[in-house]
Amino acid sequence: MRVIIQDNYSKLCQWAAHYIAAKINAHKDGRPFVLGLPTGSSPIGVYQELIKMNKAGEVSFANVVTFNMDEYLGLPRDHDQSYWFFMHDNFFDDLVDMKAENINILNGMTDDPEKECADYEAKIAYYGGIDLFMGGIGVDGHLAFNEPYTSLASRTGVRDLTTDTRIVNSRFFDNDPEKVPAQALSVGIGTVMDSKEVLILINGHNKARALAATVEGGVSQKWTCSALQMHKDAIVVCDEAACGELTVDTYKYFLDIEKKERL
Repeated sequence: MRVIIQDNYSKLCQWAAHYIAAKINAHKDGRPFVLGLPTGSSPIGVYQELIKMNKAGEVSFANVVTFNMDEYLGLPRDHDQSYWFFMHDNFFDDLVDMKAENINILNGMTDDPEKECADYEAKIAYYGGIDLFMGGIGVDGHLAFNEPYTSLASRTGVRDLTTDTRIVNSRFFDNDPEKVPAQALSVGIGTVMDSKEVLILINGHNKARALAATVEGGVSQKWTCSALQMHKDAIVVCDEAACGELTVDTYKYFLDIEKKERL
């Protein structure tokens, strides 16, 4: 695992966006570059940076196929808190060459959630797997909607959301946890681990325990983020604020070994 420590959130986003753009630009084998994407507050700065680069002609999304991590079960696309709406509002609609047919987001209004999830896995496989999956993690270390104690071998499926997650997300639902859907469709930890590369964004003091669990803790279902220790090409890019729970030795090691990546 690589851990890239940046001074602040802005530099974290710049580094991640330029890394993703470089991977897209270097992709030459003819098939589309397959990019996994998250929602939430962490990736917004990365999306803004990628939009700027795209409009400046520095990266093209014409040959990029995307798969989003998750979607609330029971929210229609046009609901302002659906992840379909979030992605179009914060990213896709501002790209100059993103093709609508290349955007894949789980259907929260499906009549058959199990089939929807199986078809999603099959479509990822059809494209040859995900080249790079960007993600963020929750304060309890959950990756996508894989809450604590989700199997580390899990695939795309229906997830029950914990009370804590519904409380955290209630800020988007009039601060009422009861308005937050109780279930979601989500890629599994196994789905993410199958990606050729995984790039995880971790920022802020409230994510310090999760960062420490991701990097230093034992691999455990309690911290689903810890599965990344088993991935051969996992990168965590974080800001100084998120490093508060790392041991001094770990912090100094990654500052030293990745010093060329510091912006």
